Amino acid sequence: MGVTHANFAGLDLLASAVLLIDDDQCIRYLNPAGENLLAVSSRSVLGRRLSEVCKCSSTLQSAIDNGLQNNWGYTGQNIALGRADGETLHLNCTVTPLRPDIAAGMRLLLELQPIEHHLAATREERLLEQQQANRELIRNLAHEIKNPLGGIRGAAQLLEHELGNPALKEYTQVIIKEADRLQDLMQRLLTPHRAMLPTTVNIHEILERVRSLLMAEFSEGLKIRRDYDISLPELVGDREQLIQAVLNIARNAAQAMAGQGEIVLRTRALRQVTLAKKRYRMALELKVIDNGPGIPEDIRERMFYPLVSGREGGNGLGLTIAQNFVQHHHGSIDCYSRPGQTVFTIRLPIEPA
Repeated sequence: MGVTHANFAGLDLLASAVLLIDDDQCIRYLNPAGENLLAVSSRSVLGRRLSEVCKCSSTLQSAIDNGLQNNWGYTGQNIALGRADGETLHLNCTVTPLRPDIAAGMRLLLELQPIEHHLAATREERLLEQQQANRELIRNLAHEIKNPLGGIRGAAQLLEHELGNPALKEYTQVIIKEADRLQDLMQRLLTPHRAMLPTTVNIHEILERVRSLLMAEFSEGLKIRRDYDISLPELVGDREQLIQAVLNIARNAAQAMAGQGEIVLRTRALRQVTLAKKRYRMALELKVIDNGPGIPEDIRERMFYPLVSGREGGNGLGLTIAQNFVQHHHGSIDCYSRPGQTVFTIRLPIEPA
């Protein structure tokens, strides 16, 4: 039997995962951060032994045993813990014995902090500053390039009218077409700066729209599998921006696999999440997973920068635009990639901060 929610309501607000276990190493309480970390619901694990929910390393198990037998506390870094889905987490762990008068039946408090969270927070802050500077630079360059392009195109058209030799018009057409191509590129660089048009949207309607567009473009060989949490509530956002952000990521995946492979669109709910330095009671997590060749290692750190592409003929704007649109929604986007699997994770707040 788990403790009532009111007994430890303060722990629900912590960013660290917190578990309370009894003498039999059964879980009596798990906070929302712990649900996110272990990828389980509190309701499904209360009363079950810790070993049934996750696989503790020998170091952590020894610390738990000592805590129960001798009332010893423990603090360790880079401790391995295996989740039920097979993923191994590396954590900073604290084991704290509890006095009987604090929580009847509760013997130990386990606090788990993923090492990746500390690194990711520092990296995200650095990247945000860097990307803001890059966006301003690109925007200013786009304006400077766009203005003379109109003059070049106009002059080429006038020259074409003056030329009597049709063979020479081939050269003016090259100038006009290349000017149009650059104008389109500049417009795409500037487009992410348009104002949002927020409305109530259903994330699964957006994903279905992306799926239909991809299936029309890659009609043979591409499989798109849905893994939706249909209990997710609607969120407030710009429908077109969200479609474009997800489409850019999924289309990149399809192109990297030459239209032959599988893409998984997965949604989940997260509770008590920090995004862009703000705390939200609830957020949605969207994963776009493919089984393609992976992102080249030499561009993984720069993949969201403008004009960086790992594909021949790519313009290097798809991920930049996706990132901009996600940030407009106060969300986050990151990527894990290795040969055989690439996972883009988008997190968006569902409730006001």
